[in-house]
Amino acid sequence: MSMPRAFATLLLLAWLASLTGCGVLVGREKKPAPPPTKTVVPATQRPYTIDGKTYYPLPSAEGFKETGLASWYGEPFHGRKTSNGETYDMFTLTAAHKTLPMNTQLLVHNLENGRELVVRVNDRGPFVQGRVIDLSVACAKQLGLYGKGTAKVRLTALGEAVPCRKEDVKTKCFLPHEALDKGEFFVQIAECSDQAKAEVLLRQMFEQGKNVVIQPYDSPVGRFYRVQVRVGADLQEARKQEKVFAKTGFPGAFVVAR
Repeated sequence: MSMPRAFATLLLLAWLASLTGCGVLVGREKKPAPPPTKTVVPATQRPYTIDGKTYYPLPSAEGFKETGLASWYGEPFHGRKTSNGETYDMFTLTAAHKTLPMNTQLLVHNLENGRELVVRVNDRGPFVQGRVIDLSVACAKQLGLYGKGTAKVRLTALGEAVPCRKEDVKTKCFLPHEALDKGEFFVQIAECSDQAKAEVLLRQMFEQGKNVVIQPYDSPVGRFYRVQVRVGADLQEARKQEKVFAKTGFPGAFVVAR
């Protein structure tokens, strides 16, 4: 190839490349647009019917408050699957609600004795007239209604867990509060790969009168169990409790806001 022809060829290629860079397709057929993706509604968010009555799960827990009777459930449900596919453990702080999204964090206030506790919704129910929430055995004992069976409570939604990514790891995040210094604060004192060890620590905190929860967390290397102690609604007080835990055997303790 002669030099002038080679130079002309290079000019032609450069011109074609410039057209392609501007969004003009040269020598290519336009690909058809992909079909619209179908939104998949989780099974736990679909309407369902119990004893002839249909329930419609709420799309969000934001601003939710409710007052009514709380009950509890243990055996023979312990070890069975909950509505969201977890295995029901009556020694953890979970609860059943008819319409709230799964993983909603609820502040349950016993209006009869003033006790309160944060629980996580992972099941559906109770389907008894007048009852608004079915608590695990651990919740019922901490709230003081285990022996009585039921108690009048007020429910306040603290936040709804939503899928998110942190440092390229899939996890669950909670919707932020408007005020950064007010909200529901926990101190995470441990993260265990062994669920049994997490439950031992949970029971130890129970015995000390602490409001404590276990948050399962799926990581790329397996499932972990985060043990978190509720320390109130004030950030400064939460920071103080963080230091207390750090000095009493939990050097890696840190504040979690919801």
